[in-house]
Amino acid sequence: MQWLEPMPVRDRMHRDPVVVRADAPIAVAIDLLRTRGIRHLPVVDDRGRLVGIVTDRDLRQVVFDPRIQDVLGDATLALRALTVREVMTWGVVSVRADADLRAAVRLMRERKIGALPVVDDGLVVGILTESDVLAALETLLGTRLATIRPLAPQPGGAEPYDYGFPIPGMP
Repeated sequence: MQWLEPMPVRDRMHRDPVVVRADAPIAVAIDLLRTRGIRHLPVVDDRGRLVGIVTDRDLRQVVFDPRIQDVLGDATLALRALTVREVMTWGVVSVRADADLRAAVRLMRERKIGALPVVDDGLVVGILTESDVLAALETLLGTRLATIRPLAPQPGGAEPYDYGFPIPGMP
């Protein structure tokens, strides 16, 4: 089997991603997610170093969790009182820009995460999301699938297809 050339994460990541500081009110994070149309915010400290990540799911759980509302009372006051630090994921998984995209995708799948901050010396230089991975797959399939045509049909079964590249064990 022959693998494709390595594809560095830097070729597929979003550069200069939107970030939020850990001490920001969660209302700021909610506003950034909504206005920018994104689902993941890397969280940085006052020096710009990655310390965590906060997602739209994290924030929805806080805003809509009845237990939180019972404890905190008025949602508006609660949003002003909570900071990103209190709802973010601290053990954030990240990759470097020169990491192979396949390794990053495997990491995302195995850890069941939707985005990987991309760091250089602890500073966030990009973010790789599920959408970026799907766009890479679309490009790969578009450039690698020269033709889709049936091979020899097999009795009683579906017809196999030629995907435009060699498949081990197939003529």
